[in-house]
Amino acid sequence: MNDPVILTVTQLNAYVRSLLEGDARLASVFLGGEISNFTDHYRSGHLYFSLKDAKSAVKAVMFSSYARRLRFRPADGMKVIVRGRVSLYEAGGQYQFYAEDMQPDGLGALNLAYEQLKSRLAAEGLFDASRKRPLPRFPRRIGLATSPTGAAVHDVCRILARRFPLAEVVFCPVQVQGEGAARQIAEAVRRFQSIPGVDVLIVGRGGGSLEDLWAFNEEIVARAVAASRIPVISAVGHETDFTICDFAADVRAATPSAAAELAVPDAAEWEAALCGAQERLRQAAVQAVREAGARLESLRRSPAFARPMELASLRRMQADALSDRLRQAMEKRRDGCSALLRERAARLETLSPLRVLARGYASVSGPAGRPLTSVRGVHPGERLTVRLRDGTLDCEVMEIWQEEDR
Repeated sequence: MNDPVILTVTQLNAYVRSLLEGDARLASVFLGGEISNFTDHYRSGHLYFSLKDAKSAVKAVMFSSYARRLRFRPADGMKVIVRGRVSLYEAGGQYQFYAEDMQPDGLGALNLAYEQLKSRLAAEGLFDASRKRPLPRFPRRIGLATSPTGAAVHDVCRILARRFPLAEVVFCPVQVQGEGAARQIAEAVRRFQSIPGVDVLIVGRGGGSLEDLWAFNEEIVARAVAASRIPVISAVGHETDFTICDFAADVRAATPSAAAELAVPDAAEWEAALCGAQERLRQAAVQAVREAGARLESLRRSPAFARPMELASLRRMQADALSDRLRQAMEKRRDGCSALLRERAARLETLSPLRVLARGYASVSGPAGRPLTSVRGVHPGERLTVRLRDGTLDCEVMEIWQEEDR
């Protein structure tokens, strides 16, 4: 009997791994399930998660080289379809699924990425109406970031030249789709911030599929547009759908041509309006002169200008009449006041204590000047003041008699 072969754990795991990787049916597998235990290893960029269904689960990993290609962000509870291979993680002795691609089950990856980014940026307040700035009414310099080969640049420049030829266009050519397009668009927006005199910025391209327009749904573009100190018009050529750039911009235009019309006023309309205002001003001036002339002619024919001395005499007569009325009113008022004064004086004279004194009576006051009406409270030796009709006596009380004492 041969001795049994003793394997190390490493040898066993390596052998099992070779069996799994040698099976062609496990080299490229499409696996559907629900994500759980999702972990984004931010340092390495690897994604670790489990895929499960109603009865089972399997460990899975997506290395950073594949994870960077994802258009959306996986999360727990999300149902996905994953393509990859089955192998064994030798260090842990556990078989797992190595994912190379991932798509949402039911909703496209681009649509999901769009909704995820839109919700996240909206929660940050990046799309708030309070951040939007009005477009300048008469821009002198307009920045344009779009493809140099597309129809958009020609349409925009043609419309700007027709509507408002006074404006200068500063053009920054960028790639508008494909790898690196979003980075170029964001860099162009930032570059315009350092160009003096740019009043408004148009960023966009012509129409296309969702994949063609995807550069304008990238976070880097949205943040560059939102951070711009120059008002931005997002002009991506699509009528009904919105890009993330549309939400971040100050104004959204359905097409580049529409953006050009929003960016500048129509010089022809303004010229017509100014001509109309000039004509109305001329007519108003003519009418004012005509009315002033009519008033002047009316004044010239009035008696004041025709016979000025008669008007002066009439005014003098009116002044004399008013003077007489004023004099008469003052005399009447004076006579009434004099009569009233005499009446009041006579009444005061009747009530005056001097008339009583003139008949032989006297007014007596005590030491403190208090008038005396009775002998009570007066003591011998006190000095009293006696006022007569023509003078005052300073007297000393020698003796006091009361009426009942006599």
